[in-house]
Amino acid sequence: MALAEIQVDEITLTSAAADAVRGLLAERELENHALRVFVAGGGCSGYQYGMALEGEPRDNDFVLEQHGVNVVVDEVSMQYLRGASIDYVNEVMGSGFKIENPNATSACGCGSSFRTDGEAAPDHAHGEACGC
Repeated sequence: MALAEIQVDEITLTSAAADAVRGLLAERELENHALRVFVAGGGCSGYQYGMALEGEPRDNDFVLEQHGVNVVVDEVSMQYLRGASIDYVNEVMGSGFKIENPNATSACGCGSSFRTDGEAAPDHAHGEACGC
């Protein structure tokens, strides 16, 4: 199967997040890599976000390009991330990627773990704790 192209409004990558990804790719000399965003079972609220730099998208991945950065999301994670916005914040207490997810009905204090209404954890769980 070919990679699925999705509409830009499915997930938004801010320009600050795109700059941060480009910086990571340059620092690690990973030309032509993408940002993989995924949801895994675990964390104190039921799900947790994950990100990785990926060289080759998988079959059935959703692929989008914003601000010159490719983002890949697997089919299961897309169910939980549809409409989300990925930003990069630089604050006094620390800097990092931040996901605003309209599908999350509650989240832990650090924002890396969340819950949706009536959903079971995804069956491709990667972790157990959110690290708050």
